[in-house]
Amino acid sequence: MVAIACLGWGSLYWNPDGLPVGAWREDGPELPLEFARLSGGGRVTLVVMPDGPRVPTLWTLLDVGDLAAGMAALRKRENTKSAWIGRWPTGIGSLFEAEISEWAAGKGLDGVVWTAIPPKWNNEDGRVPTEDEVVSYLTGLQGAATIEPFKYVRNAPPQIQTPYRPALARVVGA
Repeated sequence: MVAIACLGWGSLYWNPDGLPVGAWREDGPELPLEFARLSGGGRVTLVVMPDGPRVPTLWTLLDVGDLAAGMAALRKRENTKSAWIGRWPTGIGSLFEAEISEWAAGKGLDGVVWTAIPPKWNNEDGRVPTEDEVVSYLTGLQGAATIEPFKYVRNAPPQIQTPYRPALARVVGA
């Protein structure tokens, strides 16, 4: 049997939504993450950044037969295009192939998949919002429009302590 892992740092952790996951482990590779993508439901989601302070990710084994099946399962769960599913050992979608390779080898893994959707702000893929822009956006939400965005920030795994997170936690009461 092959060992295919899925890295996580956001909603995969609390809502796998059909992704065939096992128990989440807290000793994933350290990657630069930030709340830097305005996504569906008005959520500001965590994404891998090209640079920045690194935080330890989470990971789980997927109940799949091979890397291609792991990629397909994650793509379906994320409802995204294949180009936005990172994978190792091919390194597609990763600026951090060496780090993931070393980490995966240490865990005895045959493959690793992760969500590689880029930052996005003001409908511009690749644009990283400032902390002030994210805080201003969340502060401006009212009523039912706050439910999903606030839930996402509140439910992010505790170990995902990004530079923006303290300010966002104050806004959402986390």
